Amino acid sequence: MTVTVTFVGTGDAFGTGGRHSTCILVDTPALRFAIDFGASSIVALKALGIEHTTIDLILLTHYHGDHAGGLPAMLLDAMLGARRTSPLTIAGPPGLPDRLRQFSETLYPGSSRKTPRFPLDLVEIEPMRPREVLGLRVSTYPALHTPETIPTSVRIDTGERVIAYTGDTAWTEHLPALAEGSDLMIAECYGYSKAIPFHLNYGVISERRDELRTRRLGLTHMGPEMLENAAGQPIECAHDGMVIRL
Repeated sequence: MTVTVTFVGTGDAFGTGGRHSTCILVDTPALRFAIDFGASSIVALKALGIEHTTIDLILLTHYHGDHAGGLPAMLLDAMLGARRTSPLTIAGPPGLPDRLRQFSETLYPGSSRKTPRFPLDLVEIEPMRPREVLGLRVSTYPALHTPETIPTSVRIDTGERVIAYTGDTAWTEHLPALAEGSDLMIAECYGYSKAIPFHLNYGVISERRDELRTRRLGLTHMGPEMLENAAGQPIECAHDGMVIRL
């Protein structure tokens, strides 16, 4: 059965190249879920003609605005505008309820007091402790990024396909395990040759490509240097609106 991956947003934290912040939408025969939901994700989804109310699950890799900052607006719209009725599950690293409350109160003071009329389930996932979430087997690994964001990489087994995503991270010992046997591995690639703290670059990924045993490797979260050099590279570079069928 086909699993479809839509790159809703492939940009960095600063919208380089006019790209939207990180959001990767996955459609399986039974479920629609998003990996990360950055600040401009609700706008990017609307531009693609996709209603956020059709998403069953959002998996967060870490608590930076370009990966989780779109949740407050999405939840407010779900309650006040779109009038969502179907259940929604949000899963992320430890501390999710408090982080979501902080995001909401910072961006829309008073909004955290609103009670959704739809079932909302918040699931905290401990790194290195795989668990079932809505029929998916979700495994997270520690990532090397800003520590305060509780950074993780995530591997999702849908039953039909395995999708891995590095989240924001420098190279770690866990990336080969993250990639092993996956149908698609999505790697953040902020830089091209320049070393950027807490991030991967094209030089590192290409040099260690053989350690990432995945059927297909795609790059995202590209900064200015990487975007300038993305065309014609042998490793596939994603763009907003790009669709992959596995």
